[in-house]
Amino acid sequence: MPSSPRSDTGGSGTDAREGRDADAREGRDADAVDRSRPADHVDGAPAGTADTAGAGSGTGSDEVAQPRLGPLGTLRFVWRQLTSMRTALLLLLLLAVAAVPGSLFPQRSSDPNGVIQYRAENPDLFGVLDRLQLFDVYTSAWFSAIYLLLFISLIGCVIPRTRHHLAALRARPPRTPARFSRLPVSREEPPLAGVDRTEAIDRAQALLERQGYRVERYTTARSDSVSAERGYLRETGNLIFHTALLGVLVTVGVGAGFSYTGQRVIVQGTSFTNVGSSYDSLTTSRFFSDASLVPYSIRLDDFTADYGLNASTGQAQALDFTADVTTTTADGDRRQQQVKVNEPLAIADTNVYLLGNGFAPVITVRDPDGTVVFSQPVPFLPQDNDLTSLGVVKVPDAAGEDLAFLGFFYPTAREGANGALASVWPDPDDPVMTLNVYTGDLGLDDGTAGGAYTLDTDTLTQLSGRGTDLPGVQLAPGETAELPDGRGTISFDELRRFVSLDIHHDPTQGWVLGFVVAGIAGLITSLFVPRRRMWVKATTGDAGGAGGGSGGDPGSGGVEEAGGVRLEYAGLARGEDPGLRRAVDELAAAHLGSLGRGGDHGAPAPRDRTAERT
Repeated sequence: MPSSPRSDTGGSGTDAREGRDADAREGRDADAVDRSRPADHVDGAPAGTADTAGAGSGTGSDEVAQPRLGPLGTLRFVWRQLTSMRTALLLLLLLAVAAVPGSLFPQRSSDPNGVIQYRAENPDLFGVLDRLQLFDVYTSAWFSAIYLLLFISLIGCVIPRTRHHLAALRARPPRTPARFSRLPVSREEPPLAGVDRTEAIDRAQALLERQGYRVERYTTARSDSVSAERGYLRETGNLIFHTALLGVLVTVGVGAGFSYTGQRVIVQGTSFTNVGSSYDSLTTSRFFSDASLVPYSIRLDDFTADYGLNASTGQAQALDFTADVTTTTADGDRRQQQVKVNEPLAIADTNVYLLGNGFAPVITVRDPDGTVVFSQPVPFLPQDNDLTSLGVVKVPDAAGEDLAFLGFFYPTAREGANGALASVWPDPDDPVMTLNVYTGDLGLDDGTAGGAYTLDTDTLTQLSGRGTDLPGVQLAPGETAELPDGRGTISFDELRRFVSLDIHHDPTQGWVLGFVVAGIAGLITSLFVPRRRMWVKATTGDAGGAGGGSGGDPGSGGVEEAGGVRLEYAGLARGEDPGLRRAVDELAAAHLGSLGRGGDHGAPAPRDRTAERT
């Protein structure tokens, strides 16, 4: 009987010990998996698993409890997302996409006539597009929202990063790591006899300083080391790029409030004065005033056009356009200058661009008594590559009635098989002008005459030309023709050229250029300047291996020979740096060479910690 209890106790004791051993093994296995995880960590436990689902919470639930953000936390989260660089880049891309409709649809700010024409051609679609503000893209609510969000995002990105970067520039290089073997690239030299530890680090420091590193010395009882870093210019370039982008946004926004753009047609021999009433069309900004127009004048002296033959199409091809002008500024400065395509004329804070050109026949109309009632050059607008041009002449109160002429000008006229004229070359080799004559109320008295280049024939009576009994008027330079029913004469006195100029004023243009150049320079710097940290450590005595302290890893082979100095080198890069291994090797070679130990001096090969780890 007494033996039974002992037997039961012994059995239960054995089971208990086995259970404790199993628990210990299980604990070791769990620690071996990941010692860094907390005891209540839940890692994908299946639903309903009691031993993990309620770990740490005691509720038995299989869900991980998430903290409540609250209103302030939600706002902080939204702000951090908005001011992240990822969001800024996304908004920049979105802004570029949002600007695309501005080039697909005519804009009221730059092409109001195009908007009117689009409405006439697409009356049903126009209302929908107009409600979407596609004809006012750059002032629309959605484009402005993207613009402002990008502006806020860039400010939220740049300011904190700038503060952090300035603090990093003032900070000392980091302390030398205890174990170089944990760094991505490291190497260890065999112990060197006859080398002074302090002198070795002095030479390493001088070498790193010559390579442009910031250095800091760290000394312990058994080792001397130098910590070096460089490449902060990479982050500086990154910040310059984003600051420049922010500057472009600001200057473009400011410039949009003070700029103006105008168009003017100038006939050869006439002048344009920079006042509001002289423009054919003028688009102004929010803060524009008449004082914004700096007074100056431009006179068109001559125009030269060079054409060649396109071998593939057999048609005329423009080679060069040159407008010779005389400019006069408010202070009396008078100059002979030229305007070419893509070579604007800069005068009085404005840029003058050459947009188009054509012919302007000088037409004189006389009444039956021979009195001149109209005499001036009339621009005819080109209709094709051979400069077949369409023009309108309006003559009010000619012998008591209004006269109008709708005509075509042919620089090099040839008669086709059907008897119709056509131009075969854009140069005026054989110029001819044809005119249809109309009479009626032109609407000049009540302000309904329309534009200078359009004629509403529905309210007029045609006197000659196609569809009437009388042929149209056909004139060459120097010729005169009688008007129908004794209404006088019309003559083609001479042929001149005209140019169409676009005059643009943007006070922030130079600032935008400066920010763009700075942004490109910053981007190139951030892409090609590597950010590195380098360490050189010299250890003497029994330093316990690569760590340079007690308790070294015997398996690393770092036990040092008495009287020798062990040199270790390591490098660390921020981001990808394929040249880091080469940089460490070159540093080690140069350093050993400065100590008179370059090349193979019979010492064992250096140990490559990177190779050991892999």
